Amino acid sequence: MIEGKLRLTTVEGTGRRFVAQSGTGHALVMDDADGHSAPKPIELALLALGGCTAFDVISILRKKRQKVTSYEIELHADQNPEPPAVFTRVEIKHKLRGQIDPEAVKAAIHFSETKYCSVGAMISKTAKIETTFEILPEEVAETLPQAA
Repeated sequence: MIEGKLRLTTVEGTGRRFVAQSGTGHALVMDDADGHSAPKPIELALLALGGCTAFDVISILRKKRQKVTSYEIELHADQNPEPPAVFTRVEIKHKLRGQIDPEAVKAAIHFSETKYCSVGAMISKTAKIETTFEILPEEVAETLPQAA
């Protein structure tokens, strides 16, 4: 359930820039393509999808005792060219590092897509969501030569 009252307030003198405040008191700025000073609302929807699945996947992997040292999601979306410019196709690429079983990642993504991610459930009504993942090798820290 969404907590409290959500609000959007124009930023004085900016036209279409808004400060959005969540029911929990957190705020962010949103703008349009002309103002170009903050994310557009549609970008926030795509980021919400990334955040939703990221929280699910990392939580499931931790419960499975996978050692994730780094996790990044890349998102790309195609939109309907005519209004409403809903997403028609979304690509989600999970990039992970650590000691991780690929089967655990597959299962975590599956549970996110089919059971837990409410944002994905909504976006999937208009868009085909394509998900991939990659387990990258650990980055090796460069060692500096010792001073003589």
